[in-house]
Amino acid sequence: MASYTAPLRDMRFVYNELFSAEEITSLPGCEEATPDLVDAVLEEAAKLCQNELFPLNRIGDEQGCTWVDGDVTTPTGFKEAYEKYTQGGWNGLACAPEHGGQGMPGALNVLVEEMMCSSNISFGMYAGLTRGAYRALNAFASDELKERYLPRLASGEWSGTMCLTEPQCGTDLGLIRTRAEHDDDGNYALRGTKIFISAGEHDLTSNIIHLVLGRLPDAPAGIKGISLFVVPKFLPDASGEPGQRNSVSCASIENKMGIKASATCVMNFDGAKGWLVGEPHKGMQAMFTMMNDARLGVGMQGLGLAESAQQAAVEYARERLQGRSISGTKHEDKPADPIIVHPDIRRMLLTMRTFTEGARAMAAWIARQIDLRDRAGDDETRQAADDLVQLLTPIVKAYFSDCGFDMTNLCIQVYGGHGYIRENGVEQYARDARIAQIYEGANGIQALDLVGRKLPAHMGRYLRRFFHPVQAWIDDNTASPDMQPFVLPLAKAFGRLQLATGHIAQAGLKNPDEAGAAAAEYLKLFALVAFGYLWARMARIGLDKQSGDEAEFYSAKVATARFFMERILPQSSALFASIMAGGETMMEFPEESF
Repeated sequence: MASYTAPLRDMRFVYNELFSAEEITSLPGCEEATPDLVDAVLEEAAKLCQNELFPLNRIGDEQGCTWVDGDVTTPTGFKEAYEKYTQGGWNGLACAPEHGGQGMPGALNVLVEEMMCSSNISFGMYAGLTRGAYRALNAFASDELKERYLPRLASGEWSGTMCLTEPQCGTDLGLIRTRAEHDDDGNYALRGTKIFISAGEHDLTSNIIHLVLGRLPDAPAGIKGISLFVVPKFLPDASGEPGQRNSVSCASIENKMGIKASATCVMNFDGAKGWLVGEPHKGMQAMFTMMNDARLGVGMQGLGLAESAQQAAVEYARERLQGRSISGTKHEDKPADPIIVHPDIRRMLLTMRTFTEGARAMAAWIARQIDLRDRAGDDETRQAADDLVQLLTPIVKAYFSDCGFDMTNLCIQVYGGHGYIRENGVEQYARDARIAQIYEGANGIQALDLVGRKLPAHMGRYLRRFFHPVQAWIDDNTASPDMQPFVLPLAKAFGRLQLATGHIAQAGLKNPDEAGAAAAEYLKLFALVAFGYLWARMARIGLDKQSGDEAEFYSAKVATARFFMERILPQSSALFASIMAGGETMMEFPEESF
């Protein structure tokens, strides 16, 4: 049976060594987030995830959620675990102190989020959506709504959802039909049906706060006519406690391939009372705050499941005896060698390792940029950080979730037939991982967002936030002999990315389909270069710390970086070739011939 141990040493590495801990403590409100405090928080989070959440993962998959007459019950143990989670203050870790939160940096919260995704992705969904609702309301709601809802969301006493999708529209939100009309109290009555609503109904909290997209009677057509409303399950009474039941109900829950302990609901709004968030007809601006937060969270789901899969695969490869090494027996005291001696097993294990450690580094990088965006004292720093977050968000969502699914499949392959059956618990990782490539904007949409919106934004300003530091780092390290195995492959891949960027920009102006045809390959090429940049930086640190008590850790970091440069980053060449080939072969194929 698979197990999970939080990768605390590597988390400390990315927090304190790859990036500067002092950079975080210098930000307003983060002065107390010292390395010692961060370490203590990570240790306690690991205990929660390993001891409370991971044991429920299999139970949640087997039982799923149950729906009876509109009420949803989560699996055995979830409610008790949620109480421990909220009592420990974990939901408010990164929320503002004025709302009862702890004000810790996002750079710390993202590592805790990874642990939750690794140990129990379904459980993490409830908490993640609540944090997203908190962010959106904190940024756009009136002071009255903030006072009413944010402390309860920060504590986790109440939970949040986002209600976007309808039967006739998913990606194209301009087709939304949910209506919002003025009621007798001067607020709004919402009518419509939303589908695929994660955590739309459950028994974990005393109230559920829905953020709902809808149209006012005078709304213009399309996406520019959408407004955002906060619609509670129970209307808060004069004292702020859940009072009268609102006219919102769960019509059913979906029977899904994975994440079975996360209730995916059909929600009906039958004149439900709601309050406008932000300005009329500008709901997408507010909702994108929550959506972008969710997209980064989905990326973390891919990383978290990949980490659990990697750990399970390594453990199995060390224990499973099968055959002898093709280069000669390695364990003469055993009837066969463990499969970890075989080259193909090592290829899979190292592929998984390069992704999990590289993705953790990138997640820490973007989380730090969010901290700078939200807390830095000067506008220039805040803008630069936001630019990089905007650029990297679709890459994190799509590449992390694609690779997360790939890594869980590699885990099954390492197990062989034993991985395909439920008994060993690893096939669940693949089923749970698959949805991350679809929800919060399918990965093809993320690729289109990257090439269609992010590349041309502000005359290429977003791109420069990435290109300039990468080029500067390459220039600074080119002359170092011990860095040649890392700098040269990175420089070649970076050159391909620059050429591909120019090609897409020119071809897309003439024919938008050309940019669309290259989008998926371009996003992956960009991700590989970003990973290459971070792996090269990690190799530099590892080379400088080859002696001492932790020499093994740093030597392994360097060796993993070499594997990435030699076996993974060369994929950039094939991606570049596909991009440059253009979209003629796919776009001229006759529709009737499919």
